[in-house]
Amino acid sequence: MTGDCANLVLVDHPLVQHKLTLLRRRETPTGDFRRIVREISLLMAYEATRHLPLETVQIDTPLEPMQAHALSGKKLFFVSILRAGNGILDGMLDLVPSARVGHIGLFRDHATLRPVEYYLKLPDDIARRDVIVVDPMLATGFSAAAAVSRLKEAGAAQISFVCLLAVPEGLRTFRNDHPDVPIFTAAIDRGLDENGYIRPGLGDAGDRLFGTK
Repeated sequence: MTGDCANLVLVDHPLVQHKLTLLRRRETPTGDFRRIVREISLLMAYEATRHLPLETVQIDTPLEPMQAHALSGKKLFFVSILRAGNGILDGMLDLVPSARVGHIGLFRDHATLRPVEYYLKLPDDIARRDVIVVDPMLATGFSAAAAVSRLKEAGAAQISFVCLLAVPEGLRTFRNDHPDVPIFTAAIDRGLDENGYIRPGLGDAGDRLFGTK
């Protein structure tokens, strides 16, 4: 795991990188694509939750009492940016099934490339939780930045962002708005094309997850 600047973590674990290559391949079918996204997401969740504090608790093993480690403090809250974020959400819930889940619906206006919000559902106690926002792609960065702004408006204070791919343009946009929010990504690609798509990328993550065009 390496980071080339403050608040950016490049998850370079060999299994993550191998599975990302499988996702990039044009011929990977929908079912395999969905499964591999879930697998990568679980691996990335290990890194995104590395900061969680521990406390010592008293337990009984089958053989004797002992002092053991358990999670301490605020509970986790995952926020999926619809719809493609749900592919990452599934893998993270495999690791932390007790986490609360919120959704924010954003679609990109193809003329302006700016996000338009159409749905928001969050728990009332978001201010008391560690929040991890998930979306496969950090492309223009507008949707991710808008989602995090809405979470801050709702009271979230401890926020991280997890994606499969990012590009320099999206990283700049996100950092300009939210320099305090750590970004976890599996790769930083070359850049955006004239339509705002990541190159070389892996195509439209939502379409490949759900078999749509």
